[in-house]
Amino acid sequence: MSFGKMNTFIDITAKTTVKDAEGFMTESDTVVASVRAYREGRHGTEKWANRAAFSEASDLFCFRCIPGVTVTTAMVVVNDGDRFEITSVEDVKGRGMYIEVLAKEVKPSG
Repeated sequence: MSFGKMNTFIDITAKTTVKDAEGFMTESDTVVASVRAYREGRHGTEKWANRAAFSEASDLFCFRCIPGVTVTTAMVVVNDGDRFEITSVEDVKGRGMYIEVLAKEVKPSG
């Protein structure tokens, strides 16, 4: 993956719950990392056809590993105001250089 293909800026966020002075729990998003990533939307190529197990995934994000940060499926990717739930996290070729994330776009209801 060349650096020139990573032309999308994303935020990786995690939900945190905070208890206020009155004892009420409040959920908020905390930005864990802001990185450049390669984004590929779902389309009819052979590569996406082979990902039939992840048919709910709508986008693929690939970015460099972030030292000290472990990306999990409990986190959310935010890109240009769109939110994506992470369905799969994979270390590309097991080298610890790049992370590939399959994500499903979250559409607000209403």
